[in-house]
Amino acid sequence: MTHNHDHDHSHGHGHSHDHDHNHGHNHGHDHGHDHSHTHELTFEQKLEKLFGHWIDHNDSHKDTFFTWAKRAKEAGLGDVSEKIEKAGQLSEEVTRHLKDALTKLTE
Repeated sequence: MTHNHDHDHSHGHGHSHDHDHNHGHNHGHDHGHDHSHTHELTFEQKLEKLFGHWIDHNDSHKDTFFTWAKRAKEAGLGDVSEKIEKAGQLSEEVTRHLKDALTKLTE
C-alpha cells in the first residue's frame, strides 16, 4: 500500500496535498494503491496502517498549532495563544494514546 502524504508546511495550513473541502485535508480513500490485488489485509494490518497515518497527521497538526500559538503570542493575542497552545498539548496526548494502541496491537 503506497501512501504519499507529505506535510511540508508549504502554505498556511501546513499541508501540501490537494484539498477537497475547507478544513484542509482529504479524507478520501484513494491513496494511489491498487485494490485489485488478491491478498487482502487483515483487520489488524489495516489498523496498523491507519495508526501510522493518524499519528503522522496528528503530529502535523500539533506542529501547526504550536507555530500559530507562537505567532498569536507575538501579535499580542495572549489568550488566543494559550488556547492554541493547549490544542497542541492535547494533540500530543492524542498521539501518545495512538502510539500506545499501536504498541498493544503489535505486541
